[in-house]
Amino acid sequence: MTRPRPLLLALLSSVLLVVLTLALVLPSTIKFKPPQLIKFSTFQLQPLEITPPNPTPTAEPCSPPAKATRNPRADEEKSSEKPGPYHNWEHFNADYNEMMQNLKIYTYPDVHKKSSPFSNIFLPHPDAKKLGNYYSEHAFKTALLSSPLLTSLPEEAHFFYMPFSINLMRLDRRLHSAESIKKFVALYADRISSEFAFWNASGGADHLYVCCHSIGRDAASNHHGLRNSAIQVTCSSSYFQRLYVSHKDVTLPQVWPRPDLDRASTNPPDKRNKLVFFAGREQNARVREKLIALWGKDASMDVFSNNRSFPYEEGFRRSKYCLSVKGYEVNTARVSDAIHFGCIPVIISDYYDLPFTNVLDWSKFSIIINEEDIGILKKILLSISEETYLTMYDNLFLVRRHFSWHTPPRRFDSFYMTAYQLWLRRGLHRLSY
Repeated sequence: MTRPRPLLLALLSSVLLVVLTLALVLPSTIKFKPPQLIKFSTFQLQPLEITPPNPTPTAEPCSPPAKATRNPRADEEKSSEKPGPYHNWEHFNADYNEMMQNLKIYTYPDVHKKSSPFSNIFLPHPDAKKLGNYYSEHAFKTALLSSPLLTSLPEEAHFFYMPFSINLMRLDRRLHSAESIKKFVALYADRISSEFAFWNASGGADHLYVCCHSIGRDAASNHHGLRNSAIQVTCSSSYFQRLYVSHKDVTLPQVWPRPDLDRASTNPPDKRNKLVFFAGREQNARVREKLIALWGKDASMDVFSNNRSFPYEEGFRRSKYCLSVKGYEVNTARVSDAIHFGCIPVIISDYYDLPFTNVLDWSKFSIIINEEDIGILKKILLSISEETYLTMYDNLFLVRRHFSWHTPPRRFDSFYMTAYQLWLRRGLHRLSY
């Protein structure tokens, strides 16, 4: 006997109704808490502290450095920790100390060969201080040869220095001309690449040469590897120059040899009675011609092409602002002279890749003006507040040691600051020797 179909359907419907009711009622009775987001506290990475050979005590952040008592030089190093003209002193200082412990530079043996027919091109100059505008080219060489960064073991070297001097080639009657210098430099690169394995291991990318003479900007043009791979350490560091590449090459500060000055022997602001000082040949550039024409007769400025009635150095000592105006090249030694004598540099030179810009904040101790703004020069300078001027004046004394050369080199001087730029370009891939 079979069960009637309507009864079975009714039973199934009742069961389904109960299940649906439970499904709707039970979730509302359970207190469900969604997962909570995990909150991470923010943190800052601190640079690794590496103790330098002669450690100096660190100052509290943003606090003025303590006055020197028994060790003025140590106090000078400590004062550089004042966060004024640096982008990030702590980071730079830690990386600099690592460089001092690890960077090695090998120089080719020509720098020692007195019997070579071209030894005068490679040997250190016996009295480089007499070379004026080209002093930095020679000062780098003498500083390197007396520094702990020099190595006689090429396998441990980060860089290889080609010690020829463009300036001395210019003075050599056998070379002299720009074309002869290009050929000599190209032949030298070919020679070291055939006699040594180091050039070919990197294609010349870990090799460097130094020049402060304007002829040097084209010296590598006859050699493909020198032109495209080697590091040009140069005073003529212009973005507009076809053979200068800012991320590959290195800006060399152009420095005249000057006697060391301390702050006490530098005229303070209240002793500076002239707004501006400039002296230079106007025929070297149109921007200089315009400067002389516009401001040469202004009583508040000492702006000369020639015929000054006082020594050149005196203009820096008695002025608040000192102009560095483009000549044949973007660079002049007036920038370092201004810093040396405590005069705020006013840089009027478009496309100038200023030295050490990855370390120094030039806006904190100098004024940079476009060449086309010569007509409003006075307005720009008079608009600078006294407080801003005094801050820049103080910062000059913090950056001064970066613009001087010494043999043997001193911490943070022009040599070690230039070496730091090389340090930042280390780590190139090379084949085995």
